[in-house]
Amino acid sequence: MIDVLTRIKDQAQQDIAQALEFESLNQVRVGILGRKGEITQVLRGLKDLDGEQRIEVGRIANEIKGELEGLIEAKTQQLKAQELEMMLQSERIDITLPGRPVPTGSQHPISRVTDEIKTIFIGMGFTVAEGPEVEMDYYNFEALNVPRDHPARDMQDTFYITEDMLLRTHTSPVQVRTMENMAPRIPVKIIVPGRVYRKDDDATHSPMFHQVEGLLIDERITFANLKAMLMLLAREVFGADVKVRYRPSYFPFTEPSAEMDISCVNCGGEGCRVCKQTGWLEILGAGMVDPRVLEYGGYDPEKYTGLAFGMGIERIAMLKYKINDMRLLFDNDKRFLSQF
Repeated sequence: MIDVLTRIKDQAQQDIAQALEFESLNQVRVGILGRKGEITQVLRGLKDLDGEQRIEVGRIANEIKGELEGLIEAKTQQLKAQELEMMLQSERIDITLPGRPVPTGSQHPISRVTDEIKTIFIGMGFTVAEGPEVEMDYYNFEALNVPRDHPARDMQDTFYITEDMLLRTHTSPVQVRTMENMAPRIPVKIIVPGRVYRKDDDATHSPMFHQVEGLLIDERITFANLKAMLMLLAREVFGADVKVRYRPSYFPFTEPSAEMDISCVNCGGEGCRVCKQTGWLEILGAGMVDPRVLEYGGYDPEKYTGLAFGMGIERIAMLKYKINDMRLLFDNDKRFLSQF
């Protein structure tokens, strides 16, 4: 059997040396070391030998197997080197040509504005809070002083999953949830960015859009605090020269309530098509937290007061970057997004 192993070794060395491509080398490997290869057959026949002979033949067989495996690996590397050399000779590369630029992405305008607003309010001591987008009717409406039969619900028509579960129409439910978790501790000082949903779809509305709302509850909070924070926000986002004004408005969860306008970013307040010749653009709603909402959240309205505000991020982005159609923000058009 040792003579058989020697013959297999000699023949295999010749076949390996003569192999000129990977396919022929693989055939040699399988014929020698495969499950039905010659070395494998010898090793399977060891059971028929006596003890000392089995040990000796097994040792020699394993040595030959290891030696042939080394030769096959060396031949494989040789063939790879030859293949690379042939490829380099057939492909001439001009190293003086400029490289192909790798396109880099940029931050989406909605993300840019969101981060900017968050940074402004975090600098004023606010923390960022989040909540579920699939919300209970109680938190989305009732705890915000909008009972089931209240006509104010018509202003925020949304997508219902069940009678008591819906896609939130604003991020205000997070304010109620935060008050419940924190009451009676003060101050409550949060901003709430996130996606919200309403049945709107045109050049200035989307069925899904983004909001940032803010809530501050403490002792002796007044409308003057609200005006000061919103003035800082407007100047940081739109520039130091921007002017603001407040108009009385109505929100079920604040009293008194106001809309905040800024001087037109297109004409500077002189009047143009963008501001419909008024010189002003609405950007957000705000007000003092209604006492009933404070009670729902677990705070004594006789002791504490609060302010709240909310704005659509798409609205801010469209004004800041002079975008005339909200749908551009969701079309995923590289030609549009590469401008930011």
